[in-house]
Amino acid sequence: MIERIHPAGVPTPRAPYSPAVRAGNFIYVSGQGPIDPATNQFSIGTIEHEVHLVLSNIERILAGCGATMKDVIKVNVYLRNGDDFQAMNGVFAQFFGEAKPARTTIECKFANKEMKVEIDCIAYKE
Repeated sequence: MIERIHPAGVPTPRAPYSPAVRAGNFIYVSGQGPIDPATNQFSIGTIEHEVHLVLSNIERILAGCGATMKDVIKVNVYLRNGDDFQAMNGVFAQFFGEAKPARTTIECKFANKEMKVEIDCIAYKE
């Protein structure tokens, strides 16, 4: 069974996609940028600010699916500037602690030239 999930209190997608899709026991969370869920606007700032906001939004999406960050098995991190890796990694560690998922980090360009990070993930929850 496939379920498209739009939890309350998370940023509204800006394109035709779902914030999360559950397929069996897997939860696929769409790429999240630094969007303030209260205003539904970009909140551009330091890399630490943006990573914290993005991971907080992912945490809210997972909660709306009945999951937590401990259920995340794979993360893709997209950075505008590879030099931000260490700062991103510090905030990332705060959110995941000992529940370290598999991860890929890629330097890339974004359609929004101001944003510094986008993150998507896959979680497993029975």
